[in-house]
Amino acid sequence: MTHPMDLIPAPARVEGPYRCGFLLNKRTTLSAAPGTESTARWLRTTLGAAFALPLRDTADENATNSVRLRIDDTLAPEAYRLDVVINDVVEITGGGPAGVFWGAQTLRQLLGPDAFRAAPLKAKPVAGLIAQTIEDAPRFAWRGLLLDVSRHFLPKDDVLRYLDLLAAHKLNVFHFHLTDDQGWRIEIKRHPRLTEAGSWRARSKWGHRASPLWDDTPHGGFYTQDDIREIVAYAAERHITVVPEIDLPGHSQAAIAAYPELGNTDVVDTTALTVWDTWGVNPNVLAPTEAVLRFYEGVFEEVLDLFPSTFVHVGGDECPKDQWKASPAAQARIEELGVGDEDGLQSWFIRHFDRWLTARGRRLIGWDEILEGGLADGAAVSSWRGYGGGIAAAEAGHDVVMCPEQQVYLDHRQAPGEDEPMPIGYVRTLEDVYRFEPVPPGLSPEAAAHILGTQANVWTEVMENRSRVDYQVFPRLAAFAEVAWSALPAPAARDYPAFERRMRTHYRRLDALGVDYRPPAGPHPRQRRPGVLGRPLEGTPPIV
Repeated sequence: MTHPMDLIPAPARVEGPYRCGFLLNKRTTLSAAPGTESTARWLRTTLGAAFALPLRDTADENATNSVRLRIDDTLAPEAYRLDVVINDVVEITGGGPAGVFWGAQTLRQLLGPDAFRAAPLKAKPVAGLIAQTIEDAPRFAWRGLLLDVSRHFLPKDDVLRYLDLLAAHKLNVFHFHLTDDQGWRIEIKRHPRLTEAGSWRARSKWGHRASPLWDDTPHGGFYTQDDIREIVAYAAERHITVVPEIDLPGHSQAAIAAYPELGNTDVVDTTALTVWDTWGVNPNVLAPTEAVLRFYEGVFEEVLDLFPSTFVHVGGDECPKDQWKASPAAQARIEELGVGDEDGLQSWFIRHFDRWLTARGRRLIGWDEILEGGLADGAAVSSWRGYGGGIAAAEAGHDVVMCPEQQVYLDHRQAPGEDEPMPIGYVRTLEDVYRFEPVPPGLSPEAAAHILGTQANVWTEVMENRSRVDYQVFPRLAAFAEVAWSALPAPAARDYPAFERRMRTHYRRLDALGVDYRPPAGPHPRQRRPGVLGRPLEGTPPIV
């Protein structure tokens, strides 16, 4: 049994607790009103497994020893009310199906860490709840995590597991970074070489890009279209939207290695390019031709068939202009289009796909570099280079997702010194993340209304497997989830010691889920690899 004050994220309002309550046992039934069926399935799968309970369906709305799921459209869609009443009933009421699901996540936390296990620990497991009422709703509509599977591929089952971890923390957007210089991870049937040639690299840099060390093991993998359909459906059952990212015009060497004609062939022998094996900003970018546009339109046609999300991410970041400056074809294109310079050429790329996506009922979102050269009216911005891009975008009337690298890049080190397995980037402790504020101070109310929400980003250059991803992401994702969900005070006024106390219970939940998090006392001994030069050289920028 968990005290309601141990919940993460912290709820808006708790009334109680009282002495009497509810006992979950083999007689407990489940009553699901229309619109709550997916949450009922989830409860039977999770709590049914953890406590070996059938959670039989009942149509009797007055039954005791019952969990009742209801919708009340007078509540906001993601809001919920959880009532544990004295006559042995738990009622979860949501403003919509998502609200009911978030209430069910709270119920699972209240039942204790054993509710997060895949099988019962005792022969006759039971779980109790004290009578109470919890009312809750999220602060932001966009509460996300980016997972980069291009630098290091994660198998489908690991992706599904991360969707469960997002759901457990009431996060509702999964930003799926599927393409980059180091690998193309999504099957495109009309362009099969994208995965045949673009999904594998011969070796990988080990550690920071300035390190002399290499891992000579070939690395790669991709998701079939059926894998993607499964991932999207699995996420939808958990009220998580999957936002795909197909990077352009930079971060495209894997695509160019597969189809050399996509590159700037008048200045580079693109037939000699392979999938990139190191990190950083790559000079090989897409050529500004109609043929390239048609190629990527074909890619996006298949992407739209797989992903129903309103937003589609096109990257748009870190696009060096050197090849365009040197390319007679690119310079002729600038003159033909009348876009002025290379920044205008990048804007032309982004505007083209903004119009293309808008015509199909979708919305373009890209990293804050898409502001350079002008931005199409309907486009949204992921602000990663600090707050500046997000502020400029919001003040110009564009929607913004705040994800500044200085605060919420979870690949960055968690402690000072060299004790971290790969101590790259800025030091961002658990407390630093807890004190992150997504809405920049000084924004007008009109501009602040354009902050859709926030997401944490997980770039996997130095995360070669699931265990390493876990170590970097947790426990900081728990702090981030509270920032994204809860109506917290200003950063300086946040009660971090109280959050740490609640984390003592939450670590037990993470243990039950098998999360290989960074222990509060310091780095996990299994995460060290002697002799690795993961530390940035003096003056070297962090990997982003």
